[in-house]
Amino acid sequence: MSDLKQTPLHALHQELGGKMVPFAGYSMPVQFPLGVKKEHEHTRHACGLFDVSHMGQVRVTGPSPAQAMETLVCADVVGIPEGGQRYALFTSSEGGILDDLMIVNHGDSLYVVVNAACKDEDVALMRVGLDAEHEVEVLDRALLALQGPQASQVMARLCPAACELTFMQHGRFEVDGDTLWISRSGYTGEDGFEISVAAEAAEKLARWCLAQAEVEPIGLGARDSLRLEAGLCLYGHDIDATTTPVEASLSWAVGKARRIGGEREAGFPGADVILHQMQAKDHQRKRIGLVGEGRAPVREGSALYDADDNAVGEVTSGSFGPSVGAPVAMAYVKVEAAQSDAMLYADVRGKRLPMRVSRMPFVKANYQR
Repeated sequence: MSDLKQTPLHALHQELGGKMVPFAGYSMPVQFPLGVKKEHEHTRHACGLFDVSHMGQVRVTGPSPAQAMETLVCADVVGIPEGGQRYALFTSSEGGILDDLMIVNHGDSLYVVVNAACKDEDVALMRVGLDAEHEVEVLDRALLALQGPQASQVMARLCPAACELTFMQHGRFEVDGDTLWISRSGYTGEDGFEISVAAEAAEKLARWCLAQAEVEPIGLGARDSLRLEAGLCLYGHDIDATTTPVEASLSWAVGKARRIGGEREAGFPGADVILHQMQAKDHQRKRIGLVGEGRAPVREGSALYDADDNAVGEVTSGSFGPSVGAPVAMAYVKVEAAQSDAMLYADVRGKRLPMRVSRMPFVKANYQR
């Protein structure tokens, strides 16, 4: 643990009784005294505060940064309006997903948030992939996520103007002498905000949030069960360099302008593979959702079989879903086994547990649109 990096809120986590674990090279709280299940439920019903400062925050400047970024991702970056945010994928020449990320149009620059485990590689990718006229600056900022149906009530006290944002909109606000970059987005399926703040001001902001009656601190354990119920991928598990956007059921992340016949067709790494799969629909496997028929959770790595005992795939994320009231999982299976409501069987320590193919998200999304 002594070799791990620390976020600006590390001391506060310890003060609050957070159970610290290694995660993506950082010491992070997996849970607080409330416990994972109650933290999950509190976020679904009230408001949770998450420290996501381990994520990489980057500013890209230079001439036409959106056009330049389109050489690295399959999203329509040029079409992001100022103050807009869009989900994007770095892709490889083979069509695999190198990381998923968020891109914000700041007007004079792009603000990019990348995954913690990939941020060094992502920064290197941008610095090599973008020409010398573009600067890729790693920012010394903390990132907090305020999530849940009561998040807007809390934000109305902190920064009323930010409550005017709708899902995937972003703004910059002055609050108590600090510049906050706030987006209406998150990783839970609930309404909420992600707040980027200067590292030295993070603890003050976190303490203010936690002083509000609606808010509890939430750790990585509940963050994982919340995002799984919301049908959101975790990089390195549900998507990686061996999975294409089409196989991952993320074709929607390929911007219409970048598709065959679009205004800026292709022009991103792996476009030939990805666009072919989108058109020909000849990919052999697909990411699906599964809901268990019993109570036992089915974990990552569990093999899946059809009713005739044919191996058809493998679970990539799995847990008991507290809000669903049943085990939920994501998996990659052969396309022919991905039919909605089909029954598959997960091998858990030699027992075959029945699971039904389900649409995602497993719980209704409550985004403020």
